[in-house]
Amino acid sequence: MKKSILLVVTFLSTMRLSAGEESCGIRNFSFQSGENITYTIFYSVIGMYVNAGTAVFSVNTEKINNKEAYHLTATGYSNPRYDWIFKVRDKYESFIDTANLQPLKFIRNADEGGYKTFEDVTFNQHNNTATSEKGITKVPTCVQDVLSTIYFARNIDFNKYKVDDKIPFEMYLDNQVYSLFIRYQGKEEIKTRYGRFRTIKFKPLLLKGNIFAGGEKMSVWLSDDANHVPLRIESPITVGSVKIDMMDYKNLRYPLTSLIERR
Repeated sequence: MKKSILLVVTFLSTMRLSAGEESCGIRNFSFQSGENITYTIFYSVIGMYVNAGTAVFSVNTEKINNKEAYHLTATGYSNPRYDWIFKVRDKYESFIDTANLQPLKFIRNADEGGYKTFEDVTFNQHNNTATSEKGITKVPTCVQDVLSTIYFARNIDFNKYKVDDKIPFEMYLDNQVYSLFIRYQGKEEIKTRYGRFRTIKFKPLLLKGNIFAGGEKMSVWLSDDANHVPLRIESPITVGSVKIDMMDYKNLRYPLTSLIERR
C-alpha cells in the first residue's frame, strides 16, 4: 500500500509520431467537469489479494491566472485497518489548460508512513519553465506533470497505432524531465471486480524507484469506449504485487458502453 496514490498516478507516466506532434496537438474528448472515479487498491504477497487502500480522481473547472483550467484532484489513503503498518494520506492536484491539456500548476501533498512531502510547481507555457521551491527547471514545450499525464493519455487515439507501437512523451517530476512512453498492446476483454469489459491495453515504461524495478512490467487497461477510463492496473512491486480496479464512477462524459456485464 506504500505510495498508493503515486502508484495509480504514475501508471500512465509514459506514448510512431514525434512526441511533440502527439502531445502538443491533443484535445480533450474523453472527460468532463464533474467526473469522479473511485479505485480500490489490492495488495498481494502470497497470492491472496487484500484491500489495501483507496484512490479517488475528480475533475472540476475553474480559472487560474485568467485561464480556463481543469482542476484535477487525486487523493489516496491506506485502509485504516492497515494504518498501523504503513499509513498513507496523499493528495495530488493539477490545473491544466482546457485548450491544450498542458499543466499550469501542480501540487503534491503526501504523507506516507510519517514521511511528508510538499511540492508546488508553476508552469510557464511561454518561457517553457517549471518553478518550484527548489528552483526553476527548463522544460519541453509540451511537458506533462504526473497527474495531467493520466488525462492526456485518456485522449490518445489508439486507433492510429499497431500492436507493439510505442507512444512517447515527456514528463516533469521532482525538478527533472523524463522521456517516457507507453507500448500499445491491443484490445481484449477482461473481468474486474466491477464487471466484464472491452478494453484497450498498454504497458507503461516505469521509472526505477522504491516500489518498481523499472521497465515495462506494469499492465494497464482502459475502457474501450469514448471515456477511456482506466479500469485495471496490475504490477509486481518490490515485495508482492498490486491490482487496482475501478469500483465506482459518476458523471462520465459518455455512457460506459465498454461494460459487457456487471459483476
